[in-house]
Amino acid sequence: MNKQEQNAVTFALAAVVLWSTVATGFKLGLELLEPVQLLFLGTLVSTIIFVVAASISGTWQVNGRTVGESLLFGLINPFLYYLVLFEAYDRLPAQIAQPLNFTWAIVLAVLAVPLLKQPLSRRTTAGIALSYFGVVILLTQGDIDSWPVIDWFGVTLALASTLLWAGYWLLNTRSTTQPLTLMALSFLFATPLIGFVCILGPGLPVLSWKIVGYGVWVGLIEMGVTFLLWQQALRLTGNAGRIGQLIFLSPFLSLILIGTVLGERIHYTSVIGLGVIVTGLLVTGRPHGTTA
Repeated sequence: MNKQEQNAVTFALAAVVLWSTVATGFKLGLELLEPVQLLFLGTLVSTIIFVVAASISGTWQVNGRTVGESLLFGLINPFLYYLVLFEAYDRLPAQIAQPLNFTWAIVLAVLAVPLLKQPLSRRTTAGIALSYFGVVILLTQGDIDSWPVIDWFGVTLALASTLLWAGYWLLNTRSTTQPLTLMALSFLFATPLIGFVCILGPGLPVLSWKIVGYGVWVGLIEMGVTFLLWQQALRLTGNAGRIGQLIFLSPFLSLILIGTVLGERIHYTSVIGLGVIVTGLLVTGRPHGTTA
C-alpha cells in the first residue's frame, strides 16, 4: 500500500471513529434540547466550518445555478433530514434508531431504479430482502409473536430519514457544483430557516457550556469535519470500494458507546439485526456516503 493509499485509509478510519460517536451525542444532546434546537446549534457550527473550508481552499463557485441547487439541497440537508432524524432519536432507543437509519443505502438502491434507470439485479434484490429481514429482527427483539412496546411513529420517522438521505445523494449525482461550495451554501441558506422554526416552536436554546458542547459535537463531528475527512479519503484512494467498506465498522463501534456511555442494555437482537442489515448492504453494494 503506497503512502497516498495509507493516508486515504487514515482519513477514512478517523471519519468512521468520529461518526460512531454521533448516536451517543444525539441522545445526550436531546436530553437537554428539543430536536430543532439541537439542529440549529449543529447547523450553525457546521456552516462556519464549511464557509471557512471553502474560503481557505478557494473553491467558491457562486452563480444562479449553484444558488438554486443549494436552496433545494439545504431544504433536504440539513433542514428536513436532520429534523426528522433527531425526532426519531428523541423517541427511540439509540440501538434501534441508529441501525434503522443505516438502511439508507438500501433505499438508495431502490430509488435508483426509477430515478437513474438502474435495474435491480438478483444480488441487489437479495441484499434488500436480507437487510429488511434484519430490520424485522431489530424491531421484534427476537419475539415475532408478541411485538415489544415501541414508538412506531419514531420508527416511521427513522425510516423516513433514510428516504430523505438517499434522495439527497441521488440528487448529488446530478449536481455539477463543487461539493464544498454546495455544502457551504446549503448550510448558509438552511441555518436561518432552522432558526426561524426554532423561534416559532420551543424558542432558541438557552446556552450553557454543556449545551454549546453538544451543538459543537453535532456540528463538528456529524455534519462538518467528519464529512470533510471522508471526502478527502475518497479523493485520495484508488479503490473507493475498499474505503467504502470501512464505514460498516461505524454502527458496531456505535453500539459499544451506546451501551457504555448511554447505559442502554444492548439487546442481543440489536447486534444480530444490525449484523444482518450490514450483510444485506454488503450483498447489495457499498455506499460511499454515510450518516449516523
